[in-house]
Amino acid sequence: MSTYHIKHLEEYYKVYRKSVREPEVFWEEIAEEHFTWHKKWDNVLEWDFKKPEIKWYQGAKLNITENCIDRHLRTKGSKTAILFEPNNPDEQAEHITYNQLYERVNRFANVLKNEGIKKGDRVCIYLPMIPELALSVLACARIGAIHSVVFAGFSATALSTRINDSDCKIVITSDGSYRGNKTIDLKEIVDEALNDCPGVNSVLVAKRINSEVTMKKSRDKWLQPLLDNASIECEPEIMDAEDPLFILYTSGSTGKPKGMVHTTAGYMVYTAYTFKNVFNYKDNDIYWCTADIGWITGHSYIVYGPLANGATTVMFEGVPSYPDFGRFWEIVEKHKITQFYTAPTAIRALAKENLDYINKYDLSSLKVLGSVGEPINEEAWHWYNDNIGKKKSPIVDTWWQTETGGILISPLPYITPTIPTFASLPLPGIQPCLMDEKGEEITANQIDGRLCIKYPWPSIARTIWGNHQRYKETYFSAYEDKYFTGDGALRDTVGYYRITGRVDDVIIVSGHNLGTAPIEDAINEHPAVAESAVVGFPHDIKGNALYGYVILKETGEGRLHDNLRKEINQMITEHIGSIAKLNKIQFTTGLPKTRSGKIMRRILRKIACNETDNLGDTSTLLNPEVVQEIIDNAL
Repeated sequence: MSTYHIKHLEEYYKVYRKSVREPEVFWEEIAEEHFTWHKKWDNVLEWDFKKPEIKWYQGAKLNITENCIDRHLRTKGSKTAILFEPNNPDEQAEHITYNQLYERVNRFANVLKNEGIKKGDRVCIYLPMIPELALSVLACARIGAIHSVVFAGFSATALSTRINDSDCKIVITSDGSYRGNKTIDLKEIVDEALNDCPGVNSVLVAKRINSEVTMKKSRDKWLQPLLDNASIECEPEIMDAEDPLFILYTSGSTGKPKGMVHTTAGYMVYTAYTFKNVFNYKDNDIYWCTADIGWITGHSYIVYGPLANGATTVMFEGVPSYPDFGRFWEIVEKHKITQFYTAPTAIRALAKENLDYINKYDLSSLKVLGSVGEPINEEAWHWYNDNIGKKKSPIVDTWWQTETGGILISPLPYITPTIPTFASLPLPGIQPCLMDEKGEEITANQIDGRLCIKYPWPSIARTIWGNHQRYKETYFSAYEDKYFTGDGALRDTVGYYRITGRVDDVIIVSGHNLGTAPIEDAINEHPAVAESAVVGFPHDIKGNALYGYVILKETGEGRLHDNLRKEINQMITEHIGSIAKLNKIQFTTGLPKTRSGKIMRRILRKIACNETDNLGDTSTLLNPEVVQEIIDNAL
């Protein structure tokens, strides 16, 4: 029986039972048979969710880049590892073979070493989806530096917060980026961010849009000349299994973003295993995940998971609407894509367009379709299944998080019968459970509960950088001895899971987790604003959009409100990025609050969703009269 590549449903159940009954034996076999180690582990797993402390493959020595690159050279050296598809379809796609990847990662690693970067140092990467982004990630891993990729759509303020939180020594960026028919000046954003980052002593700049940029003497250097002069040989740093591999920031429901720390061995084993099974990957497949490497999806399922399996992974620089809404399908035909992994937001946006954009392309190469970032709604699922998969390519609706490192619940293609909107069954090694509000486990089916995981899996984040107490409070304090996901879920009679959405103040907009607290903080910095509250409401394309209720210090005229709305969204863009802008802003004289002063977001959410028939008992509020005022003026 193959535990590494599951081929049918009966085998899934056998493998799953083994993984739950003997988790250490299960994960030991997978690690032993499919990866290269300098030294084997002394102990497979040690864990205590009370502390919380989780250690996988203790004592093992390895380098993840040897597993992603070096070990493939003998048999797959001339195979394409990374296929770069540029923003402009007239620009040539670039095929980087495993041999070329080896040389280019080594050159990049040597450049970092020449800049004084060593094992354990943090490196901030703020790059568009160009090959240098994947190369810089792997170069850090080669020398044991900890990479912190920041999505290149974030503002200077958001960037400086992340640089300072993890004390990065160096920033890797580019002169700018292409996004459809626009260019974005990334170097200018970095320069602004670094006004507040005393710890950064060098900036490496890749050329992409060939724009005029200001280079600060003794700090800023063009990347390419350094790469040209660097050696193609670089011995990989031998890492301990539990050495940090990267920090990736995710929005918190309160305060500043959380720097999730992922370590080396467990993350490698789990992302490789799940990539192989969830996408039914076979040699010579051409796999494409449309995410950005600035998010966990890109880390796990563009870079590490595919390369650990010797796959060809596509990196796309552009957007689905440029030069027209057929771009995705043009790329599928051009490169004969076999697995296509995208977000429900993109699917919903494309579903609104004419089917002619699809029908002119040959999509027959597709074998597996994937969905990630948020639960996919039924209408989008059927459109995807009918028009892209032609009812022949199974859809894997994957559920996971930045914190989990890899996919936890998902159908396995050609194995798990799929039901629209259900993420279906847990992957081997994953032990989910539903909890009620009293902290009791729900054993019955067809009941909503809070989704927890009872037992550690290899790629679980180990801590929040510099704040283990926050890690404990956020994920392990709600339910004893369980990891709390922050999501609600329903389990049906077969045992399939359907994710029902966040139960905390994090809203998923276009697949991005946005904490409401940082958005409210940005709004409240506007000199005219006294207080604000942000909630989500359903949106045809984004899944959810943001609705802001804003109290002004002085009530102004209606015509001034339009200007204020623009200014508020401008402040959000500057503090967080344009992804967090509000779709609707309602000015109000008050917010519904409990007598202890807590804003009743549940009521605001219902008003934003136009569900005012059942608001519950509002008489116990500190200011019940404000509820009717908000309803009367709702947008």
